[in-house]
Amino acid sequence: MSGPDDGHAGPDDGHTGTSGRTGQATLTAVPPRPPTPEEPPQRPGITRWAADLAMGGRFAVTGGRESWARTIMTAVGVGLGVTLLLFAASVPTMDAGRTERSNAIAAFGFGEEPEPGPGTVHVAQADTDFRDVDISGMVMAPDGARPPHPPGVSGVPAAGEMYVSPALKKLLDSDEGKLLRDRFPYRVAGVIGDSGLSGPTELRYYAGITPKQFDSVPSSYHLDSWGAQDTSGDELDPALVLLVVMGCVVLLLPVLIFIATAARFGGERRDRRLAALRLVGADIHMTRRIAAGESLFGSILGLAVGATLFLLLREAVGGASMMGLSFFTSDIMPSFPLALAIVLTVPASAVAVTLIALRAIAIEPLGVVRNATPKRRRLWWRLLLPLLGIGLLAPLAGGFGVGSSGGDFQSYQAAAGAALLLIGTTALLPWLVESVVERFGKGSVPWLLATRRLQLSSGTAARAVSGITVAVAGAIALQMLFASVEGQSTEETNQDPNRAQLMMNMKVDNGAQARDAFDRLGAAKGVRSVLEITEGSISDAHSKAKDPADIRTNSLTVAGCPALRELAHITSCRDGDAFIVTRDPEYTGPDNAFAKPGAQVNVAFDDEDMPTPGKQKLWTVPRSAKKVESREDPTGALHSGIFATPGAFDVSDLANPQAVAMLRLDPKVPDADEYVRNASVTIAPTLDVTQITSSSQSSEFQTIRNVLFIGATSTLLLIGASMIVTTLEQLRDRKRLLSVLVAFGTRRSTLSWSILWQTAVPVVLGLALSLAGGLALGVLLLKMVGQPLAVDWAGLAAMTGIGAGVILVVTLASLPPLWRMMRPEGLRTE
Repeated sequence: MSGPDDGHAGPDDGHTGTSGRTGQATLTAVPPRPPTPEEPPQRPGITRWAADLAMGGRFAVTGGRESWARTIMTAVGVGLGVTLLLFAASVPTMDAGRTERSNAIAAFGFGEEPEPGPGTVHVAQADTDFRDVDISGMVMAPDGARPPHPPGVSGVPAAGEMYVSPALKKLLDSDEGKLLRDRFPYRVAGVIGDSGLSGPTELRYYAGITPKQFDSVPSSYHLDSWGAQDTSGDELDPALVLLVVMGCVVLLLPVLIFIATAARFGGERRDRRLAALRLVGADIHMTRRIAAGESLFGSILGLAVGATLFLLLREAVGGASMMGLSFFTSDIMPSFPLALAIVLTVPASAVAVTLIALRAIAIEPLGVVRNATPKRRRLWWRLLLPLLGIGLLAPLAGGFGVGSSGGDFQSYQAAAGAALLLIGTTALLPWLVESVVERFGKGSVPWLLATRRLQLSSGTAARAVSGITVAVAGAIALQMLFASVEGQSTEETNQDPNRAQLMMNMKVDNGAQARDAFDRLGAAKGVRSVLEITEGSISDAHSKAKDPADIRTNSLTVAGCPALRELAHITSCRDGDAFIVTRDPEYTGPDNAFAKPGAQVNVAFDDEDMPTPGKQKLWTVPRSAKKVESREDPTGALHSGIFATPGAFDVSDLANPQAVAMLRLDPKVPDADEYVRNASVTIAPTLDVTQITSSSQSSEFQTIRNVLFIGATSTLLLIGASMIVTTLEQLRDRKRLLSVLVAFGTRRSTLSWSILWQTAVPVVLGLALSLAGGLALGVLLLKMVGQPLAVDWAGLAAMTGIGAGVILVVTLASLPPLWRMMRPEGLRTE
């Protein structure tokens, strides 16, 4: 943002302005004497460059209070950008460390399951949820004397004991975790070390149970070692890859633009000091190198400031959690190649930006010439950048990520194209501001003050909002791609949470156990009703097959009428009724051919749930059984076979029953689902309580969304901080002018409104430009992933509103220091 007297020219200003803050006439010195033929001009060598840059560095620290103020401003601005770049450079090591530990603690039983023996352990997953967080857990029992233990613990926990992560221990010991403690009937024997956790805030536990308790565990396996196979070959969906690439471009471009802007803080005062060097014999090239040396010193000091802030924030970020992600402090370490690139690029860019900026200024021994007739900014090269970006992105339409070859090259091409398009959008801003403000005419005094300053020098005002322009443009495009990828990554589950909210599958030995499990769940606080379903198998009692696999089988479902109505289209039901259910009312396939009214079926099965030839336990299907059509249950599944009420079939006669409970909760009871989970532990230590939801998202998309949210928050904070630093630097430069205007009777409100208008004009133009650039980039990105054009107008309005809000907040924050600078003390000088 810029004030009413910001006359600093930029590398692309293409014109000159006035240097003095009081409107003094410009003095032009006599051109220096050309060199004699005996002394031809020579190009400066490395030694001369080094000496001049070192002299500029000395001026940055020995040039008095003004030099120090400018150096500190530059260092703070560059330091803020470097801090975020270092965190971005740490992402590869953070991800690598987290992935390595996650693979080390994985226990998915890859490959062939080993035979139980002295070196194996019997394990089962026992994950659970508590409110809005996930808790990972496993129950285990050793098979012998040398069982492998999970990483981070000293051994396999004994029965009735558990190891917990520090975060879970903290939660269990807190008042908030009082309800959760009832879910873990184990004594805490120790804490899991860092090597056994993916992150410091992960909630994880390992519990020991008896071998007998595994009888009620539906799925378990044996391990002889811990750790997952190498998953480096797993590939993301191309749309997710593009989302990651665009996220990096959108989040880092504003940082780079701000670092380049910070290198030009206080440039106008510096230029007047350089005129004094011309007076004592320095030529124009030497003064430019000295100015570059000042910027170089400020950027190097900014590197130190950024590294210091990074180390301080690293301690705060390590151990913190945001959106379910956390990292150890040791993980937050910049990748060496990326850190080296930052160390080399930031000072080099500061030198380059300073030299380019000084090309538009004539620094003479008696002053800085800025009163020449301004030249129109050139449009052609500004249009060339977005056109090149479109040229790189257009060939990827409909083919991004297709095939395994060229994937990395396509990612680089997409990143380069997006960067050129966004940079080109930003480069158009100075031309657009100049073209618009030159048409401004009459108006109020504050309006005239603001527009006149913009007409004289609009470059600084445009540069002040360039960061927010590129950020909003990128955010709009990212929002369009995000909405499309979210639709791809979100699947409809066909579940109906209005009919039931929780569902559980339980392994039971007999019908009595099933009834006991249903009673325990129904007694949990907050449960309104339980849909009790017990499923088993029946086989053809008259089959002549000798091989059990050749005997026809079907399913038998025993439940009350309310539950059966949730599974089939039943109009009339009372205890004692039975139904023959098919997914199609006309279906007469072989599975149902033997299960018909009045037929005898066999309910005897072995432990492997296979019918045993020669061993029968007969049951006659009631002749009153009606044929009905299947209905999707609350989880979206279809059931078929024989449906019977408890009066028609005794559930205790089922050989290997499977109990299914669908629970309806009372919405007025808080934490009703937590009470149900606590009750489920009394039935089986690994009972899985499933939340019935209408849609689900892929875990990869959720992780990328969380990372992008964290990065966008950091970038937005940087933009706000950078604009505050820019505003303070501009106010400091025009402190004397503001005091003079107030001394002559100008009202403070007039100056305040003029600054607001001077800020608002570039902001409005910048947001309009970012809207156009963002929509163009968004359309190209959607074409690349083969998605139809879809604009999230609500998200687009939100992105634009956030950009405008940041500018407004920074402007309001600058008013108190502005009023202090209008005091008469500002007229003092040395």
